Amino acid sequence: MNLIDGGIQHSNLFLHMPLFDEITYDGYLEGKVRKYRAVREDQPCQMLVLNVIRGEEKVIWEGMEDLLKRSISQAALGVRGVYIFDLLTVDIHKEIKTFNHNEITTVLMNHARKLAPGEKRLIKYSSVYGLFQKTLNEDWGKLVFKTSVEVFKDKPYFLDLLVKRLIKNFEFARDPGILLLNDLSQDPLFDPEDEQQQTRLTKVIEKQIPQSIEFLPEVYIQDKNGVRELMSGSTI
Repeated sequence: MNLIDGGIQHSNLFLHMPLFDEITYDGYLEGKVRKYRAVREDQPCQMLVLNVIRGEEKVIWEGMEDLLKRSISQAALGVRGVYIFDLLTVDIHKEIKTFNHNEITTVLMNHARKLAPGEKRLIKYSSVYGLFQKTLNEDWGKLVFKTSVEVFKDKPYFLDLLVKRLIKNFEFARDPGILLLNDLSQDPLFDPEDEQQQTRLTKVIEKQIPQSIEFLPEVYIQDKNGVRELMSGSTI
């Protein structure tokens, strides 16, 4: 299933990234790391993504999560069958102000009625993007909600710890790859003025990647200010 057809490149997950010809979702790799497959200029690659929010904004994410759970629970009362809604990304700070509970409930129920067991589709509501799948026919309704956002409780200058986690998950890859740290914070973790943070990030790129990986990946940190590719040091 090519997520581009559903508009995934307009989401805050891919908005600042290079354009792809195809993006498919392969689920969770380890913990909160998600795995995608992408094609760019006829070259297939593996893509690992970790959504993150700074610890000081945890309560905002939890509020957004509660709003979504409420909508999904309400939608379950109006459908028949068992479904999974896997949230891929959301603009947390936008939706916490504008989220309409009834609207997304209606969107989910309308799509649920059109799905057969095994079918899935990309659902979009405002900045909410998620994969919606029907697993079973039943006379009653159940919606399972999945999501993964890493709450980063360390100081921002330890941002390299998250990059290291992505690198670790890529060490035995046999294909070219992209590693994306997608920061959903209102106050981004990446700070070009933080010398300690920048030094630690540079050390990760210079020392760990060349020694451990056959295919050197592109490593991106993305937030509301744009995206930076750490290997080249360029900002897109």
